[in-house]
Amino acid sequence: MNDRLFISALRLLPKNALSRAVGALTRWRAPVPVRLAAMRAFARRYGIDLSECPDLDVYRTFGEFFARPLRPGLRPVAPGERVLVSPVDAVVSETGLAEAGRLVQAKGIDYPAAALLGDDALAARLAGGAYATLYLSPRDYHRIHFPLGGRVTGWRYVPGKLWPVNPASVRTVPGLFALNERLVTVLETPLGACAVVAVGATVVGRVCAYYDPSIPFTNLPGAAPRRHDYDTPIPVEKGQELGAFEMGSTVILLFEPGKVRLDPRLAPGARVRVGEPLGGPA
Repeated sequence: MNDRLFISALRLLPKNALSRAVGALTRWRAPVPVRLAAMRAFARRYGIDLSECPDLDVYRTFGEFFARPLRPGLRPVAPGERVLVSPVDAVVSETGLAEAGRLVQAKGIDYPAAALLGDDALAARLAGGAYATLYLSPRDYHRIHFPLGGRVTGWRYVPGKLWPVNPASVRTVPGLFALNERLVTVLETPLGACAVVAVGATVVGRVCAYYDPSIPFTNLPGAAPRRHDYDTPIPVEKGQELGAFEMGSTVILLFEPGKVRLDPRLAPGARVRVGEPLGGPA
């Protein structure tokens, strides 16, 4: 009942407009004492390990702090071109096979990959393949890395709403990940095709991509769906930074059928970190 009340209250909020307003605030170059106080308070509230990132005085805005880099060497990447690694620091929400092209969101709720990806042909190619849904909480490192090496062949931007992606919302809002703003990066890898879906959420809700600066930020007013396929795909390395969230959300990985076997330890609630092995060839 508490989940339902929470979601009912959220339905009344202009979530996208609110998120854009908060986003503008996080990009404000506040006076140094204000900025440092906000970052320290946020770190205390969510238990962020500040020893993992550069000193606070290097961040010009709170948003830069949220999308902070790590100190070098803290996330070693498991070797092997056919070893799948975690793209984020996160908690596993769901894993499985996209049977009939559908993914499990939570107990009793599933949704179509085609709606998530905004691309029927890509969804058909990935139908029946392995998938993993990874939830980033406010305490987590919020940059996204490539889970495999290979080539970026294109991307899809799908505008949408900005529901929270916390456990209460996941349990209550049907098709949540296919409703929210998302940026889909399409890869060709040694383990076949892979889609890395960065799902936006309430409060800021922006995702930026590092591999192509021309890709639009998410959560822009009046945005329309966009897609691009590269004439010359972009080569990338496993563990290389793909992009970052400006505030927290979820990453969903999808793979071709028969190509990837996920590690059995990836049960809901398991914690993963960037560079840790998640699986390998089927």
